[in-house]
Amino acid sequence: QVQLVESGGGSVAPGGSLKLSCTISPKTYVSYYMGWFRQVPGKEREWVAVFWGGLLPSYADFTKARFDLTHDATDNIMHLQLDNLKPEDSGMYFCVAGRSGRGSLNSPQAYTYWGQGTQVTVSS
Repeated sequence: QVQLVESGGGSVAPGGSLKLSCTISPKTYVSYYMGWFRQVPGKEREWVAVFWGGLLPSYADFTKARFDLTHDATDNIMHLQLDNLKPEDSGMYFCVAGRSGRGSLNSPQAYTYWGQGTQVTVSS
C-alpha cells in the first residue's frame, strides 16, 4: 500500500517562503511520475510541479521560478520549496505519485496515489 503524507504547510505573509514535504512509503516505492497539485475552494485542482518520466521537473507557468521541486531518493521524500509567495498561491497542496495511464502531466487523473493535502495560506 503506497501512502503519501504531506507536511510543511502554514500561514505566511506575501513574499514569504514555505517548504512542503511529501513522505512516500514504502521507501522502496519508485515512480518517475510524482509531484504536486493544488486546489482552491470552488476551483479545480491544478498542477504545480511534477517529475514526468525524467530527472528534471516540469513547472506550471504561474510558478515563474518561485518554486523548486526536488526528491530525496534516500529517504523517498519529495520537497516543494515555495518562495516569494503571493496571496493567489493560497490553497490545499497535494502530493501525487504513480502514473495511472490516463491523461498527461497536468491532469489529476494521470496520477494513481494522492496525499491528504497540506494547507498554504498567504495573507497580510
